[in-house]
Parts: sequence; structure tokens; C-alpha cells
Amino acid sequence: MAVGISIPKTGLFVETPSDNWKAIEGNPIMKTWLEYQTADKTVVTGTWESTTGTWYSENTLFHEYVYLVEGVMELTPDGGETLSVKAGDAFTVEAGFSGSWKVTEAVSKRFLFRLA
Repeated sequence: MAVGISIPKTGLFVETPSDNWKAIEGNPIMKTWLEYQTADKTVVTGTWESTTGTWYSENTLFHEYVYLVEGVMELTPDGGETLSVKAGDAFTVEAGFSGSWKVTEAVSKRFLFRLA
């Protein structure tokens, strides 16, 4: 059995948001590093950073586990209650989430995606 090691901010660097992310307030800038993926691409790990501002996201494909390394943000699902998170918090965003990610202090998060 092989052991994979994923180091933050290594791997494939993606500077522009994917089609399911739209800036809706301010001028936030995001950076993403895809650091590991399984051969079948059903599991991906990486690092994501964003400056202050608000993003709208529609996530239909995967469950996401997040560990917030730095910063503060608020997640608000469409029609739901706001969840405030800060550095040191961990949470899961289920596939099917659509809503806003309001970054109030620049954030850095470690993530693991698993296709639904």
C-alpha cells in the first residue's frame, strides 16, 4: 500500500474560478491548488484562498470537507441560515449546496472533495 503526501500550495495551481463560482460583492480573488486526486478523480484534496468579498456557488457534484486555516467567513445556503466560521473550524458542505460564501477576513482553507 502506498502512502500519499499532500503538501499545501503544491500541485496544479488554478487562478481563475470555475463556472460554479461567481463574485457577487466586492472584488474577491481566489486561488486554488489541486494537490492530490485519486486515479478515478472521485476524491480531490487541495488548498483554496480568497480575499474579502462574496462568492455565490452552486455545488452539485461533490461533498466537501473543509478545515479553515486562516480567516473568517459566512456561508449562507439559499433560503437557509448563515453559518459563521473562523480559523480552526472544520465543516462539511454537502453536494447540492447553493448559496453565498462571504469572506470577511481573507481565508485559506484545506479541502477534500468526494464526488456524490
